[in-house]
Amino acid sequence: MMHRAAARRTLLAALGATAILTTQRIASGATTEATGSGLDDPAKKDIAMRLVCSAENSSLDWRAQYGYIQDIDDGRGYTAGIIGFCSGTSDLLALVELYTERDPDNVLAAYLPALRAVDGTDSHEGLDPGFPAAWRKAAKTSAFREAQDDERDRVYFDPAVARAKKDGVGTLGQFAYYDAMVMHGPGTDSLSFGGIRTRAIANAAPPADGGDETTYLNAFLDARVWAMEQEAAHEDTSRVDTAQRVFLDQGNLDLDPPLDWKVYGDSYYIG
Repeated sequence: MMHRAAARRTLLAALGATAILTTQRIASGATTEATGSGLDDPAKKDIAMRLVCSAENSSLDWRAQYGYIQDIDDGRGYTAGIIGFCSGTSDLLALVELYTERDPDNVLAAYLPALRAVDGTDSHEGLDPGFPAAWRKAAKTSAFREAQDDERDRVYFDPAVARAKKDGVGTLGQFAYYDAMVMHGPGTDSLSFGGIRTRAIANAAPPADGGDETTYLNAFLDARVWAMEQEAAHEDTSRVDTAQRVFLDQGNLDLDPPLDWKVYGDSYYIG
């Protein structure tokens, strides 16, 4: 099994692309002043997307990922778009259905029967050879990019932030929830977000229940690492160990820049 970022590096090398710099220092174009709203503050949401992109695509340029599509051999079929919608896990299908509701004549609509048939599997039947090219073509349209944003928010970002706020954790904790939900899905089994949260609460009370925020977040990250280690595709835990845990150890509960972290040995910086 190959993680998405590692697979993307392999693909870029095969295409003869310029090697990814091990240190990427990209200053934020938006203000980083906190508004008190947490991760859903626009500047903090942009930081969240860049942090996830560093792990998923070895880049801070998350807006360049709308057209990304690849089978990374993790048993989930095609992985695509800004947060890795997968043809085998229903979210890619839901995205294309939303896009087709808004634009019935889009280039991906013809693949809906095949997407429904392969949902829950890693099969490409009915998708090859044209689906990747159609995805990249769709990604050039503002309508499809907006659909990706909306599905990201509906399925992952908004539920993660809302649950984190109910648990009484700040911006860093909200990001930890969001990143876990993106990778593991919003389900309740032991390897999904719900199971990770349940494992964490068994070891430390969240702030909403009178617990210490740092203690609870350490328990959540411990539970996240455990879940990652259960699956070969996720066994590299550096997106927690040398990123989120670093911010927590620094006491940066508001996820304020400057941020300096590593994922898979590559260094990143947001100033």
